[in-house]
Amino acid sequence: MILSDKRILEEIEKGTIVIEPFDRKCLGTNSYDVHLGKYLATYKDPVLDAKKHNEIEHFEIPETGFVLQPGTLYLGVTLEYTESHGHVPFLEGKSSTGRLGIDIHATAGKGDVGFCNTWTLEISVAQPVRVYTGMPIGQLIYFVVEGEIETMYNSKGNAKYNNKTIRPVESMMWKNKF
Repeated sequence: MILSDKRILEEIEKGTIVIEPFDRKCLGTNSYDVHLGKYLATYKDPVLDAKKHNEIEHFEIPETGFVLQPGTLYLGVTLEYTESHGHVPFLEGKSSTGRLGIDIHATAGKGDVGFCNTWTLEISVAQPVRVYTGMPIGQLIYFVVEGEIETMYNSKGNAKYNNKTIRPVESMMWKNKF
């Protein structure tokens, strides 16, 4: 079951959902619009290795915007810091974003209950497109969880994305044992 706008507001009031900054105008019928933060990043090496720490270079989007190019994976970040203490958050692109040929996540659209951070976006584009800090980039949808949660994400010892950040975070696949 997806939370409605009224239910999202109730959960914010109870503190089980946190969105900072929160703007009532960004609340849709059953979602909340999130915006592109001021930092992007790209990987330093042209070939990535799943067993190695692939480093990234951060850069700030200028006021005049930044043109994303096809064939490059950009890591972006949401302007909003969020917490979810009782619901599963899903991040989806907005239709207006998709109609510009911008994909905001390659695979990681679902958050875990207990995720407390900004969202790193895995951005790719179909053709060159200029993006700007603060532009609407996606929407958060909250789902009800069935059953009791044994371990919240923010209390897992092996959670790889718990460090609070305002910058995109590179893949931590290299921390897995395989």
